[in-house]
Amino acid sequence: MKVVCIGSGNVATHLANALKAKGVDLIQIWSRDLANASELAKNTHSVAISNLDEIDRSADLYIVAVKDDAIASVSDSLREINGLVVHTSGATSIDALSALKNYGVLYPLQTFSKAKPIDFANVPLCIEASNVHTLEVLRSVADMLSSPVYEVDSEKRKILHLAAVFACNFVNHLYTLSDKIVEHFELDFEMLKPLIMETALKVQTELPINVQTGPAVRDDEQTMIKHQVLLNGMPELKEIYQTLSKSIKKTHL
Repeated sequence: MKVVCIGSGNVATHLANALKAKGVDLIQIWSRDLANASELAKNTHSVAISNLDEIDRSADLYIVAVKDDAIASVSDSLREINGLVVHTSGATSIDALSALKNYGVLYPLQTFSKAKPIDFANVPLCIEASNVHTLEVLRSVADMLSSPVYEVDSEKRKILHLAAVFACNFVNHLYTLSDKIVEHFELDFEMLKPLIMETALKVQTELPINVQTGPAVRDDEQTMIKHQVLLNGMPELKEIYQTLSKSIKKTHL
């Protein structure tokens, strides 16, 4: 199988490396920024290009791993492609590629950073395709990369992406705010890391609602008042504290 990777960001980097590790012939890496394409191409023994007109038309699989708002414009450049074209977005419908002959979605449900290695074999892959044959081809690719593979249509994938924003992006932002609080009071965020790890481990075996702790679930008003006094000089954080505490209390009524 010959593969072209269109994109050189976080998702593209991990997918390209995972494919290369499986012995797939990754022939080209495209990016608007040739330097970024060259860096990934060097690691995957591929050719870097920055012009969509230079894309090899003979590949079997084209992975469009670009920003959501660029998927449609990139797909316009692939109209005469006979190979399978997939995008990797959680929030974009498969219909964004509907002008193509064979198309689908390969959405890895994970958070990626270029510099952070990850075991791709454990990354849940959500797939969708334009027809049965294309789905079979896409499933074979997904099965090669990972064991948790799910057939998920565009509407449900969008819901998964929303849930992922809550479970990952929002949670990470709360870590940032937590770091801001301890730094403000001359404490070290390192002290919170065992707590963060234990919280993440709990939900591997239990439903989150069953392992909720803290003053809001206990309805400990005195503690919550003390916390809000400490946040008087940080009005945005105080508002977030009040909103989340209200949500926890409402959930556990």
